[in-house]
Amino acid sequence: MKSEHIPKATIGRLAVYIQVLENLLRDGNDVISSEKLARACSVNSSQIRKDLAYFGEFGVRGVGYYVQELITSIKQSLGIDRVWKCALIGVGNMGTALLRHHDFERRGFHIAAAFDCDPDKIGREFEDLEIVCPTHLKEQAPEMGLEIGIITTPPDRAQRAANHLVDANIRGIINFAPARINVPAHIPVEYVDFFDHLYAIAFQITLGSD
Repeated sequence: MKSEHIPKATIGRLAVYIQVLENLLRDGNDVISSEKLARACSVNSSQIRKDLAYFGEFGVRGVGYYVQELITSIKQSLGIDRVWKCALIGVGNMGTALLRHHDFERRGFHIAAAFDCDPDKIGREFEDLEIVCPTHLKEQAPEMGLEIGIITTPPDRAQRAANHLVDANIRGIINFAPARINVPAHIPVEYVDFFDHLYAIAFQITLGSD
């Protein structure tokens, strides 16, 4: 890797590149030019070359990119060429939807444990996982090799869920709850808020109607 200071936007685009490349591979495309890849990803070819340059040299002049090799290289660069075990806290509507979303497994993220503080849910099985009280997360995390936490609780319980994950030495957190959480600086947090995207769409529509 050429630089540790890689823009967050670049990481986001790399995820798009992987998705597009995997679709191309399924359609029987073994090689693709930077121009065609750029069009498929809705960016320009110079942006793709700039993004990939953070991680090394890719592509063959006059040929393009070998699709499988590029997928493998990007996954290695992002650290997703292995399985990451995840703990989900909050088995409500959002949590159950994510547990049913089997693309997590295909993309290298295995939700290996589910936690909820609701007594009516504790002990039940969902998607072959027994729902456990979050107070047991600290003892189960090292035994199961859990590294990533996914918070899908109501907003007023998000910080408590985060505290359980921190106490269990979880290395990173994805927060779907519409609330900000406080964690130590060494633990990266990503927020997934659908309203951010709805606001952006509404704004763009409003601009277009002026």
